[in-house]
Amino acid sequence: MRFSAPDGTELAYYPPSGGGEPVVCLPGGPMQASGYLGDLAGLPGMLRLDLRGTGGSAVPEDPASYGCARQVADVEALRLHLGLADLTLLGHSAGANLAVMYAARHPGRVRRLVLVAPSLFALGVPVTAEMRLATGRKRAEEPWYGPAMAALEAATSGRGTPADFEALAPFAHRYWDEAARAWEAAWGRNEEAARLFGNGFEPERTREQVAKLAAPVLVVAGGLDLNSPVQAVTELTGLFPHAELKVLAEAAHFPWRDDPEGFAAALGRR
Repeated sequence: MRFSAPDGTELAYYPPSGGGEPVVCLPGGPMQASGYLGDLAGLPGMLRLDLRGTGGSAVPEDPASYGCARQVADVEALRLHLGLADLTLLGHSAGANLAVMYAARHPGRVRRLVLVAPSLFALGVPVTAEMRLATGRKRAEEPWYGPAMAALEAATSGRGTPADFEALAPFAHRYWDEAARAWEAAWGRNEEAARLFGNGFEPERTREQVAKLAAPVLVVAGGLDLNSPVQAVTELTGLFPHAELKVLAEAAHFPWRDDPEGFAAALGRR
């Protein structure tokens, strides 16, 4: 299904097959088509949004509109299109930045906020090299560990090459097997949009706004996730007045794939 953003860009969304209130899900990447989210371990009411220029959504006339702050208006347009008084909003990875910024700008329109393996840029939470390295060392028994850890050391020291960043892929998954490799290869992203996505972040202002958020916030982190290390995600959780952190110890950056039962339980469904 489709609706028009305020600038006229046609955006695609995929409504839930069952009844009940939708959970609007914002993908990461940044700027990756929402299909990689699958069904989020059977999340009831899941409604996926393809961000502008990804998946079934049209490419905007103004590339500057790829900035995360600009896309807040797209989420609000979706709410109005659906005729909802408020939203349950879920953001994964970079999509958590958009979910947070929407909550900051439209606090009265958020019923519940769920942040899964969240990116930390919108709130300016720092991630140190040692946080990532310490998380990476937890995988020392994996057969792929040696080359991947060498790539991580290069990347965190500022010496990383494109090949090093590609070599980090196993860290994003609990099981780096043929299924994970095929899954990784199936999902691309809009690279131009990804480069512009971070434009418009205002961490100080956003922190002040979310400190007053009345809605409950659930943060789900993977204990093996070096993209969103638990230490940094714990700090992010503390910025909200009504937030709870659930850590899935054996999950990495895609917890609904790594630990579907634990993920479902974290969201209160089992």
